[in-house]
Amino acid sequence: MEYYIILLIMTMIGACASFCLKKASGVREIQKLIMVPMLYLGGGLYLLSAFLNIFVLKYLDYSIVLPLTSITYVWTFFLSYFYLGESITKRKAYGIGLIVLGSVIIAL
Repeated sequence: MEYYIILLIMTMIGACASFCLKKASGVREIQKLIMVPMLYLGGGLYLLSAFLNIFVLKYLDYSIVLPLTSITYVWTFFLSYFYLGESITKRKAYGIGLIVLGSVIIAL
């Protein structure tokens, strides 16, 4: 059970990493981009997520871990809605519902 919790945390970190890189993407010039802290925070969070992924893979089957990483899309969905003001459409909501359902089925 504890490895599933670590996997869940890993997906949250991955979603936060993507969010940071999205925030950094507003800079158009490459010379200015390398000065944006969000770029490095996003990269660091991706690295941390990768290390957690490697750790979890030591204890859980690959056929479980890889599909469950799709939970990252659920966190991304909420981050984009609450912090980027993106809309929630029926199609997106159904997709998130299917991801959650699939994750639960795989985890069981």
